[in-house]
Amino acid sequence: MKKPFALVPLVLVLLLIVAGIYVFLPFESKVESPEAETPVATGLKAHAKGPLTALLVSIPRKDIAAFTFIDASGSDTSLEKFKGKVILLNLWATWCAPCRKEMPDLANLQKQLGGADFEVLALSIDRKGKDASAAFLKEVGVENLALYIDPTSKSLAALQALGLPATVLIDRQGKEATRLLGPADWDSPEAIEMIKAVIAEK
Repeated sequence: MKKPFALVPLVLVLLLIVAGIYVFLPFESKVESPEAETPVATGLKAHAKGPLTALLVSIPRKDIAAFTFIDASGSDTSLEKFKGKVILLNLWATWCAPCRKEMPDLANLQKQLGGADFEVLALSIDRKGKDASAAFLKEVGVENLALYIDPTSKSLAALQALGLPATVLIDRQGKEATRLLGPADWDSPEAIEMIKAVIAEK
């Protein structure tokens, strides 16, 4: 017959497992204060379904660490240049198969919503450089997305992205509104409605 104290390690392990599950849940799933849950955040959460099931809403919205990248002319630029616009920042690379799959959707999204209030910023972190990234966009038939590259991959650390593709929706103030790790149908009705909701914020 087992002694009662022999069960203590098992109980402790079970408690640690339960605690670990809570710690690693996305912060949106944890109990939040009433002040943190704004009507805007609640509205954006409603879009986390269908092709956007993995969408995470930033509560509260947070600043993005500064980093620079290169435009098609070879000049340094940054997110500061886009402040005042809503930006869908998508990190990708030529070797990323899911990136290839979603790139036409991003181009279609730019075609539908791109303008003075919104832009898809597809940022290649491919170390092969500008020519390889430009060739990739041409190969997949994407002609309406501007070429931006970050061969240093500093953007991954700045955005705390754990893999590719990684997409962050940035509001007019330059703060993160939502993020999604992995591919998504970015020209789907759910994605367009979510982006329009952030564009409508003045």
